[in-house]
Amino acid sequence: MAASSPVEPAITEREVSETAALALDAADLLARFRERFYLPPERIYLDGNSLGLLSRDAETETLAALEQWKTLAIDGWLGADPPWFTLGEELGSLVAPLVGAAPEAVVVTGTTTVNQHALTATFYRPDGARRKIVATALDFSSDVYALGSLIRLHGGDPERDLVLVPSRDGRTIDEDDIIAALGDDIALALLPAVLYRSGQLLDVARLAAAARTRGIPMGFDCAHSIGAVPHHFDEWGVDWAFWCSYKYLNAGPGATGGLYVNRRHWGAAPGLAGWWGFEKTRQFDMVHAWQGAPSAGAWQISTPPLLAAVPLRGSLRLFHEAGMDALRTKSLAQTAYLASLLDASGLTAPPYAFAIGTPRQPERRGGHLAVAHEDAPRIARALKTRGIVPDFRAPNVIRLAPAPLYTTYHELWRTVQALQAIVDRGEHLHLAEGRDLVA
Repeated sequence: MAASSPVEPAITEREVSETAALALDAADLLARFRERFYLPPERIYLDGNSLGLLSRDAETETLAALEQWKTLAIDGWLGADPPWFTLGEELGSLVAPLVGAAPEAVVVTGTTTVNQHALTATFYRPDGARRKIVATALDFSSDVYALGSLIRLHGGDPERDLVLVPSRDGRTIDEDDIIAALGDDIALALLPAVLYRSGQLLDVARLAAAARTRGIPMGFDCAHSIGAVPHHFDEWGVDWAFWCSYKYLNAGPGATGGLYVNRRHWGAAPGLAGWWGFEKTRQFDMVHAWQGAPSAGAWQISTPPLLAAVPLRGSLRLFHEAGMDALRTKSLAQTAYLASLLDASGLTAPPYAFAIGTPRQPERRGGHLAVAHEDAPRIARALKTRGIVPDFRAPNVIRLAPAPLYTTYHELWRTVQALQAIVDRGEHLHLAEGRDLVA
């Protein structure tokens, strides 16, 4: 854990002005990508870490797939562009540069939790005293549900066999504590690359190395990092990882997810096998003896949902044009700018009492800023009434996610102005308490 790492310097009073925000936008090298998205009219959208916006590129790919379905029918499996039969592999090769992997190590398939099940069912092999799984107390709930069910399938008890590494501050997890939990009784570890509530970025390389020296297969849920943070899975020796495509990757609600398997595990029998993971040249032989694809494609289970996958092809075009390094640079700049605006406006001091729960060090920060307040649900609603779309996570966190492909600095400046005005005028006090059905 890099607790002593430097943080970005605070901005000066002059730099918090509206003129300064507009100047930052004028100098933004990625500003040209904004016009390729359908932006909600008269709104500031800061919820791309839950659902990214539709791009014109993704729309074009979706309409093209519909046309090919209409004109080619069954012949689209081999005659479409790209062929539907190898769509998961083709899209995987496009995602691979975002996670620092060989093209064959990535496949677009399934959904986040389905892919988690497929991978953990492969690598969880309890044996004797080595039965436990390490996760964290701040994990996304779905990951914990899935791990608990996996333990029960193997005759274990989640109360005993699921080790949730505690947080020291309720917001972040110390990597030292995770490593200390990797004892001789641990059979598998699954960690989030970025914690969904606070936006903390874990040191994936360090954790993967620590697990490898202990002979513990370790995977990462990258739902909140894919498209926001460059990864280097091959270089770091990560065993396996999975993610969704509807957040920073902007592939649409319920879009097909993806997974990574390190080449040292290729040839292993998937714990949940399905015919789409069969070796492609023999898949339609329909034999009963398993012959898995020679790389990550073996972990596919079912036929790919065409219309949930093709938008990703258009979205990835934007990522390749912009470059992950440039996107990460702007993302870090915008979250630092937003935090500095909150500080400079006095919102992180009494009487406003907002607190920034995301680490200030850039190497420990994902793609969003977690802003805590005791009245967070009502303040989030008040932002929406002003045309600003945040995200709320119980019990008290407003997540603000600048998307470097389409968020402007001026929008961030306006958001901070709105937060101050809401509290000054008590606008939130007249709104309902508690979260909405979908937060």
